[in-house]
Amino acid sequence: QVQLVESGGGLVQTGGSLRLSCAASGGSFTPHTMGWFRQAPGRDREFVSAVRWSDDYTYYTDSVKGRFTASADHAKNTVDLQMNDLKPEDTAVYYCAEKSRGRDMITSYDVWGQGTQVTVSS
Repeated sequence: QVQLVESGGGLVQTGGSLRLSCAASGGSFTPHTMGWFRQAPGRDREFVSAVRWSDDYTYYTDSVKGRFTASADHAKNTVDLQMNDLKPEDTAVYYCAEKSRGRDMITSYDVWGQGTQVTVSS
């Protein structure tokens, strides 16, 4: 059974940067897509970005385009999310997730990490 562990969250001021990392361990790690999601207090979990494992194609929700960059390290079985120009509305618990099959990059993820808190102060 694959396990995902996120790290790198924290408190940052508006305009600052953070880099989240998601490490996979255990089982046979052969993802189709690795995704990042976030959930703010009182809100539903929402898609942030995804990396297709076969060719490193990336996809982002509109609100983070130009500010966030997802990347994969195939040798280390990790995926990172570089977040720049952070805004208070980016405050949330950020989760990484693995999707084992399917072309859709937004839904139907199979394995989830425990999440890491990102707080952006104004």
